[in-house]
Amino acid sequence: MTQPAHLHPDRLFPASEPAQSIARDLYPAVKELPIVSPHGHTDPSWFAQNGRFASPTALFLTPDHYVLRMLRSRGISYDALGIPRKDGKPVETDGRKAWRLFADNYYLFAGTPSKTWVDHSLHAVFGITEELSGKTADSIFDAIDAKLGAPELLPRAILERFNVEVIATTEFALDPLTHHQSMEGQGLIGQVRTTYRPDDVTDPSRPAIVENLKKFGELTGEDISKWDGLINAHRKRREYFRRFGAVATDHGVPTANTADLPLVEKQALLDKILAGKHDANDAELFRAQMMTEMALLSVEDGMVMQIHAGSRRNTDPLLFSERGPDLGADIPGPTDYVGGLRALLSRCGNEPNLRLIMFVLDETTYARELAPMAGYWPSLMIGPPWWFHDSPQGIRRYLDQVVETAGFYNLAGFNDDTRALLSIPARHDVWRREVCGFLGRWVGENRLTKSSAEEIAKHLSYQAAKDAYKIK
Repeated sequence: MTQPAHLHPDRLFPASEPAQSIARDLYPAVKELPIVSPHGHTDPSWFAQNGRFASPTALFLTPDHYVLRMLRSRGISYDALGIPRKDGKPVETDGRKAWRLFADNYYLFAGTPSKTWVDHSLHAVFGITEELSGKTADSIFDAIDAKLGAPELLPRAILERFNVEVIATTEFALDPLTHHQSMEGQGLIGQVRTTYRPDDVTDPSRPAIVENLKKFGELTGEDISKWDGLINAHRKRREYFRRFGAVATDHGVPTANTADLPLVEKQALLDKILAGKHDANDAELFRAQMMTEMALLSVEDGMVMQIHAGSRRNTDPLLFSERGPDLGADIPGPTDYVGGLRALLSRCGNEPNLRLIMFVLDETTYARELAPMAGYWPSLMIGPPWWFHDSPQGIRRYLDQVVETAGFYNLAGFNDDTRALLSIPARHDVWRREVCGFLGRWVGENRLTKSSAEEIAKHLSYQAAKDAYKIK
């Protein structure tokens, strides 16, 4: 197979010697390692039903908010890209037309990780060596579409093809886990796992929080009007999620704030929320208290706790009202992990059964907060660079700032956190190349031996994620 000019075999390796040659030598040790993807947002129906992807557009464009937000930034309508509207008004239904619009504007992605991921996927999966553009739009669309029905392009076959050992989806507390029930019957749980994300019943800023909490009580048979009943409902739901392979919880919160209130204050706060009389400060305090409660439950059941903090979500009210969340209008914000986690860590930070993985979009916290915290607290680990920063430069900034204080073994490895299935091997390849480049520079500076660098590269590319998430 011809190697595209834009996918050079030494891509992302250091430009200078001896680091480039060392990185090139390290890479074969990690290139083919199994992929462990312990946190992400792929659709579980893909694996349960194992059906054909509808079109190239459904595979590359509509599920990928990284792509959508760039196109929108240049004034391209989501209607023209075929993104459904809440009001049912018509949008483009011809996938080829949407694809042409994407291809015509593919030049916009120069310098972005999205281009790296798409180029990698087109080549590795479909053998396409041409650059995507308006001129090649139809030929590439046809080449992809012709292969989508082949057995090797069905979702489960893609997992096998790229040696995906474990992939975790993420579901809310009220999710019935219908697709995971189906996968349980098919013997797929283990390779595919769910993750418990209780934001739908822990975040009072959600418009449906009162209704959601009532449903939560009905689902679990607990009296959620009482604080102890609410916590026991989470306890039961976590146990149910573990039946379908869950090893972790996930919490998407605007801040890293935690609290440890006395029971009487917790109950008063819950009463206010159930009455619909809470304000923004009440919502923040409830989220903060629930973080500590989730940590205490993790001490009980051993589930790894992930905190994804620092995203100001749905900042475009028009987009949110028209189409809903998670379509590109989320923006990073400053995060205080030291102050935020103080209450949680004071309560249970020394518990040996607690494992908390910190994710942040505020890069200023890497060296100032996350690395010193993970370098001290045995319960804390640093998650990989996330969202806006899971890019070549983002990975370089991350490693530069955290390793000297936290070391390599307080890092949780890599997870791809994606909704786009084919970007998974591409994203892991970027991480592995950047790890090799980072270590290549250190070996070149005689800070590490080459044999040590190879062991660290293999650890960060594979075993670190399994260890961090307690995956056997």
